[in-house]
Amino acid sequence: MTDSFRVGRAGSNGAAAAPSAGAAAAPPAGETAVRPGGETGVLPGRETGVRPGRETAVLPGGAAVVPSDRAAGAGEQADGLGALVGRVAGTEDSTPLQFAVALDEDSYLQLDDVVVTVRHIPGVGSILTSGVVTQVRARHEGASFGSDVFLISDGVLPARVQEIAEVSTTRVEPEVYVPPRPGEIVRRASGPERSQALYFDQMASRLPVGRGRDGAPIYVNMEFLDGTRGAHVSISGISGVATKTSFALFLLHSIFRSGALGARAVNAKALVFSVKGEDLLFLDQPNVRLDDDLRTAYAGLGLPAEPFASAGFWAPPIPDDQTGRPNVTGRTSGVEAFWWTIAEFCARNMLPYVFADAEDERNQYTIVIHQVATRLRLDAAPYGESGAVKIGDDVVTTYAELVDVVVARLSDEQTRQDWAGPVTGVGTVNAFVRRLRSSLRPLRPVIRADLTPGPRRLISTQDQQVTVVDLHNLHERAQRFVVGVVLAAETARKEDAGPGGLLFTMIDELNKYAPREGTSPIKEVLLDIAERGRSLGIILIGAQQTASEVERRIVTNSAIRVVGRLDSAEAGRPEYGFLPASQRTRATLAKPGAMFVSQPDIPVPLAVEFPFPAWATRRSECAQPPRPPAAPRQDASVFSRLPAPDDDVPPF
Repeated sequence: MTDSFRVGRAGSNGAAAAPSAGAAAAPPAGETAVRPGGETGVLPGRETGVRPGRETAVLPGGAAVVPSDRAAGAGEQADGLGALVGRVAGTEDSTPLQFAVALDEDSYLQLDDVVVTVRHIPGVGSILTSGVVTQVRARHEGASFGSDVFLISDGVLPARVQEIAEVSTTRVEPEVYVPPRPGEIVRRASGPERSQALYFDQMASRLPVGRGRDGAPIYVNMEFLDGTRGAHVSISGISGVATKTSFALFLLHSIFRSGALGARAVNAKALVFSVKGEDLLFLDQPNVRLDDDLRTAYAGLGLPAEPFASAGFWAPPIPDDQTGRPNVTGRTSGVEAFWWTIAEFCARNMLPYVFADAEDERNQYTIVIHQVATRLRLDAAPYGESGAVKIGDDVVTTYAELVDVVVARLSDEQTRQDWAGPVTGVGTVNAFVRRLRSSLRPLRPVIRADLTPGPRRLISTQDQQVTVVDLHNLHERAQRFVVGVVLAAETARKEDAGPGGLLFTMIDELNKYAPREGTSPIKEVLLDIAERGRSLGIILIGAQQTASEVERRIVTNSAIRVVGRLDSAEAGRPEYGFLPASQRTRATLAKPGAMFVSQPDIPVPLAVEFPFPAWATRRSECAQPPRPPAAPRQDASVFSRLPAPDDDVPPF
């Protein structure tokens, strides 16, 4: 044991052990030593300053840093540069893509910190290597047994606490891929160095998506979101904990209000399908929990802490209600009821979306579906003003009546061949009829011609920036029908209009509409959007609990991948192979509001935290809750609208 061996780490294991008699502790490199006789001088091999032949590196912003061997204390900050945290470790192999950092006693690094180090190569110059901390380990150097920790803490055994941080390289400038040399100084990146390490300096249009662990903003390259170089977002995580919907809405808020889109933000639209309660019907209301701290958090990201100013809301009508009121309980002011008439159902070939289950395509009656849809388009003639049709001698005003007419045509020997196809067997026809009849209850609220059509009955994204379609009161089969029909209509509209304004389409529970196995009409629409939507200006923002259950081509075509809290079994799936091992483990512990964002520009996913919503996410969070729906009027006569005898006299 050497006399100068120190015990422990400052602040953790007490003072250093006293050296034995007659022995002197060696001073650190660069300090002067007292020689016998009282003379002072620099010890051999411990010269100060820059060694001969060592040049300084010029970093972004014009700051200069000594590549190595700079005599600086722990945590000392160079002019305009980040604090020194340690040196490249010599006990671990350094590679151009990964290296380890031995931390100074008074410094620390946490996961997701950004660090930089400089290596000088003769004839080439200084190489700046940047990276993100992916793991940190601490151990006693000098301990042999687990019980030695108690002896070390009591000062009996000499040892030292050493922390080692593993760093994954994100950028090398210039691109000379050599490993950082052991002993090179490592600094925590900040300011221009941090922007360079994370490629923020090369993003022509930066979109803030939250704050990093260091409190500084994290950006996404807008060119990989607006279709310029890529498109689409995939968000995965456990329901209720991963805050997938909250992050997707924050992303939309940032897209519209950050200025990343520039002048294109005026024509940009968002189409949101809501399947979890009425939470999204209050996006235009400020959150009652909005305070100065939250406003400061939004301002730090360059965003206003405001609700969505331009929003429209649609919900299905109440079943068996002839007034056409939307089927919502928390709010009716500003909510429109949507449905399709029988004439629109027949003319626009909507029957295939009734059979949107993946299992439907695996059966033989798919040929019957398309044959019947063709007959409805050719034989159904508009009848009346409410959207009814006449097929032969039958007038159809409800979905139930339409089903009865189709079944009658398929059961008649004389008309079956025209409606089912010339070679279709009776068994196949009967299977189609069973599936058609099972759609009566789910679809009758949204396919009807017994209501007076209103001016805003059809879902449209034209008159507002954010369009919310509430589906939570519909059967799952009806939800698939609505999503399929609306997306098909928007895709056709964009094809006719040409690439103009962007349409961001947010779909929750994407695995229901585009499952990994099987095929269906709605899945084909989503695949079409994923593969060529960027050329049409349609951007898909899909959220799902398990990316492993979503069609692989949709996930693969998503340039931006976001992960929240994951189930441990799901985290081990190959769909999350872009996450380092440490982030996969952390994803099982992530708190609400914490996400991991992967984008093509940066080789390592970044951990971000986004602020609490500035808009209300439920009725109780509204500063001024919208009025509840009025109770149904019992007296529907025309005289019920006359003023009562005790009413005030009108002021005219």
